[in-house]
Amino acid sequence: MGNAKNAKPSREFLDGLRRRYRRARKKERSLILDEFVKTTGYHRKHAIPLLRGRRDHHRGPIRRPRARMYTDEDQRAVRRLAELFDQINSKRLRAALDATLDALRSQGYLRVSAACFRRLKQISPATMDRLRAGARQPPDPPHGRAMTKPGSLLKCQIPVRTFADWDDTRPGFVECDLVEHCGGDPRGDFAQTLLVTDVATGWTEPYAVRNKAQKHVFFGLQTIRARLPFPLRGIDSDNGSEFINNHLWRYCQQEQITFTRTRAGRKNDNCFVEQKNWSVVRRLVGYGRYDTRRQLAVLERLYAVARLYINFFLPVMKLAKKERVGSRTKRVYDAPQTPYARVLASPDVSAPAKARLRRLYATLDVVALKRELDALVEALVPTPWGRRTRGDTAVDE
Repeated sequence: MGNAKNAKPSREFLDGLRRRYRRARKKERSLILDEFVKTTGYHRKHAIPLLRGRRDHHRGPIRRPRARMYTDEDQRAVRRLAELFDQINSKRLRAALDATLDALRSQGYLRVSAACFRRLKQISPATMDRLRAGARQPPDPPHGRAMTKPGSLLKCQIPVRTFADWDDTRPGFVECDLVEHCGGDPRGDFAQTLLVTDVATGWTEPYAVRNKAQKHVFFGLQTIRARLPFPLRGIDSDNGSEFINNHLWRYCQQEQITFTRTRAGRKNDNCFVEQKNWSVVRRLVGYGRYDTRRQLAVLERLYAVARLYINFFLPVMKLAKKERVGSRTKRVYDAPQTPYARVLASPDVSAPAKARLRRLYATLDVVALKRELDALVEALVPTPWGRRTRGDTAVDE
């Protein structure tokens, strides 16, 4: 055969070498294997079974199918539970099931066999991913573009804060943003969603406003401040004039609230709230145009339910650290927890506030909240494309 690499040995040569290999002692076998690998170019793990005669070099590896542990019943149950929890990823879903699975079965929502229930109690996120494959809807493509008009009068007085500066572990330091509901038509007035996210706990408050006028946004911030289960200690916003104005600046000074802003054009500086624009607002109400009083009223009712559903029942994951591994960045996240659980675990939230949250949580039913939320989403019909509302139904009147 010579010394040519990857040369296939003849049948006669291989049969003779197998006989020598079987009769040889351990050290001699090692020498025969070394020479065989050097001659053929085979990997040692491939050459060993060839010399042992377990398979010839024309056959592939032996693959034995694994016994199936999870059934069709398990798959249907996992997919139904994923729908109940807004199709969150399986690591977050596992944390949600740990907190609610027993209650869902006792309430009659989860009607499965005892064996299926035991498997659901210990199923891993990776297995849930396999069972959910093909059932999740693809995300909507992004629509429109940002229409933020910068407020420049106070920019020199309001300090810049970047993503790297957020090292606050106390609840109360929030990021805020506006999400437009123009349906791709920026003319006229249309509803906006004021979104506020706490950096430490992930507690998120959506609020519907008529338009981006300063008075509506300021009233929305005051309403959200009253709803927060902890004191408002800091506000970080983009450079839009709806936030960068004298009214909000004076209010923050009077109330001793830290007021900072992001760098222009750097959305990652406001990443905690920016990621909620899609996962909370767009997933619920889409990209349609909402410019009537009725639509605004439905948005208000929808967000009143959504804030309870999101904060009390949907676990979130926080970035714990980033590591550089060669040319890649490895991100390590903490264990998924609901914002409600993170607030209860915080030593900076008062005992009376935690007691109020526990009483509220005891009255909530995730199934009822999800059904009410779905009904409100169905009732929220966007204005047809190219048709702007006029007269007594417009939100700006």
